[in-house]
Amino acid sequence: MGELWIQLESIRSGFELRNLVDIVIVSFLIYEVLRLVRGTRAVQMAVGLLLVGFLYEISGWFQLTTVQWVLRNAIVYAGFAVIVLFQHEIRAALTHLGNNIRIPFVQRKLNANPFGQEWYDEIVLAATSLASEKTGALIVFERDVGLKTYVESGIRLDSRVNYDLLITIFNTHTPLHDGAVIISNNRVAAACCFLPLTQNPKISRDLGTRHRAAIGITEDTDAFSVIISEETGVISFAKDGEIKRNLDGPGLRTLIQKEMEPWRSDRENAEIEAEERKSEREIDELVATRKAGHQSKGIQESPSA
Repeated sequence: MGELWIQLESIRSGFELRNLVDIVIVSFLIYEVLRLVRGTRAVQMAVGLLLVGFLYEISGWFQLTTVQWVLRNAIVYAGFAVIVLFQHEIRAALTHLGNNIRIPFVQRKLNANPFGQEWYDEIVLAATSLASEKTGALIVFERDVGLKTYVESGIRLDSRVNYDLLITIFNTHTPLHDGAVIISNNRVAAACCFLPLTQNPKISRDLGTRHRAAIGITEDTDAFSVIISEETGVISFAKDGEIKRNLDGPGLRTLIQKEMEPWRSDRENAEIEAEERKSEREIDELVATRKAGHQSKGIQESPSA
């Protein structure tokens, strides 16, 4: 017992605060790397690299000199291979790290939306109109990470967000309908933009290029996307490499407002969505009443005619 106590005392005396900080930082980095590569093709690539390292160890045990020579010379280029193979994951990790580090030093919490909320309704109205006509569309919303590279790949507009503009852009008879619209600072920055496609193997095969591009841009940046399927007319919402489908107008507006105004609580967002759904029901009831009135009036007038 005394010998055990002496060993514990020696460990405690040799332990310093910087060792604890060192362990915490390494653990955090390993956790972030594992979280970023989970569910992506990087997992299979990492397993392949581990198998190559294991093969090198086996060649040393059995004195396989030729295999050792080949693998030893290949290790020189391993660093370049890692950068090429994991460029997407490295870019996503650096972007995620930059966003998390900047928040403690810069107070970014706002009390009001400087651009107002009217343009939310313009987006939702355009999305629901396009969905009813089964017209495909892809709208990307820029947030903290700049999308200048993707804006420059399209046609610059720098116009105010409004329903008529979005409907015109995605009209299949216009040259700008093929591609994405990028919204930055409450303005339509560009149209007909090219986006990177997601490489996530878990994405459903039912999703086409438009949906894969919408997911891909959210994997590389903190942007989010609204997608309208030209085959089914389904409205979808993509964020952080994930997609939500089968949305209606109030649900879409709530998601947009939640991402553009992150300081709002879940309770406030739920109340806003409930108000939107109530307003939508009242409008539907009013339209149905007027339609029924017109039909009854036509029936009454038909005998005299």
